[in-house]
Amino acid sequence: MPVSAKARAGILITGTEVLTGIIADRNGPWLSERLRAIGVDAAMIEIVGDRPDDVLGALEHMASQGMSLIVTSGGLGPTADDLTAEVVGRFSGREMVLDPALEERIAEILRPMMSRWPGLDADAIRVSNRKQAVVPQGATVLDPVGTAPGLVVPPLQTGGPTVVVLPGPPRELQPMWEKARATDAFKAAISAATDYRTGVLRLFGIPESEIAGTLRAAESAGLDLEALEITTCLRRGEIEVSTRYEPAAEAAYRALAEFIRERHRDTLYSDDGATVDDQVANLLAGRTVAVAESCTGGLLAARLTDRPGSSEYFQGGLVVYSNEAKAALARVDRALIERVGAVSSEVAEALADGARARLEAEIGIGITGIAGPGGGSKEKPVGLVFISVTSSDGERITRMVQLPGDRSDIRDRATTVAMHLLRRLLSGQESARGSRTGAGVG
Repeated sequence: MPVSAKARAGILITGTEVLTGIIADRNGPWLSERLRAIGVDAAMIEIVGDRPDDVLGALEHMASQGMSLIVTSGGLGPTADDLTAEVVGRFSGREMVLDPALEERIAEILRPMMSRWPGLDADAIRVSNRKQAVVPQGATVLDPVGTAPGLVVPPLQTGGPTVVVLPGPPRELQPMWEKARATDAFKAAISAATDYRTGVLRLFGIPESEIAGTLRAAESAGLDLEALEITTCLRRGEIEVSTRYEPAAEAAYRALAEFIRERHRDTLYSDDGATVDDQVANLLAGRTVAVAESCTGGLLAARLTDRPGSSEYFQGGLVVYSNEAKAALARVDRALIERVGAVSSEVAEALADGARARLEAEIGIGITGIAGPGGGSKEKPVGLVFISVTSSDGERITRMVQLPGDRSDIRDRATTVAMHLLRRLLSGQESARGSRTGAGVG
């Protein structure tokens, strides 16, 4: 349910290369998070191509929806299709004028490039230079990080939106964002900003439909959810319940969190927003881990090392697709593979033992399965994965899971299951010694 908006912003991403999927948009989510952090409701993100009428139409639509701030990305380059500044000038009712100081600043940036490539057409460079220095009259110019300047364009008439015009490359846009925030026009546009708080609950081993039912039950129990903006998301096989609210709704959020905690005590693993990756990294303090992966092909190793300080606990990983590699690198008994097959709980356990011993780690993780798209059978279908986690003190957890989705989904979800099994072993949730094999992973 929506929160009451105090200051609203629209984000407009321009560029046919983004619209057609040649380049994935990274700026929209980044800007949305920065707006939320300063108490502004990022109400919409739109992507349009490099057609002036479409850019203008998107600006007019956002204005009609009551946005006090519009942030654009892209369309500030020297080529003919880069027309964002011109369209914003038309939208704002401002004449386009040459800024001589800006023209010289861009020329200074371009001089080293021209000296490195003396064959460049100097006249063409000069024309491009001048094009980028033509800006809406009355706009605040943000110094270029690359060659494209940014702009903050205030409305001519009271009540209209301020438009922040930023370049497309993230390495240029991100540092320019802080410059835009410091301008008077930006501050005036977000004068009604509020304080947004965010709570994140993470669950594993539960379908999204269960959370939908829990939210209905919370309303039936009389919990006030009107002041909470609740979003549920299925990601990597986990359920994330993200709630945004204003300070006055703190008690309502705490009541909701407690309601979910009571109903899903066995599957709620994080009530402070920490991911399983965060928790595993903390739990591994002072211990070492190694992996031997077949169907996931090194993805678990990449996940375990995707954070500062991972070299302190990650010993290394073995990627062992073929049976020969399993035997030679992870020291899996060839007779065992012949007897039970490479995709089996026994081989997953042997991989975990082999990784731990071969790489001299305290904890070993083995993964073997069928990620597809082919290779499955009636007895062992695509999506069947065996995962084993073992430690030097004799603890072991082994699980068989049947994972849905395509090859990418299966591989990604298998790493999530492995991370949760590692979390359970490290946190002492599996206290019984010896192998535990089964389908449950919650």
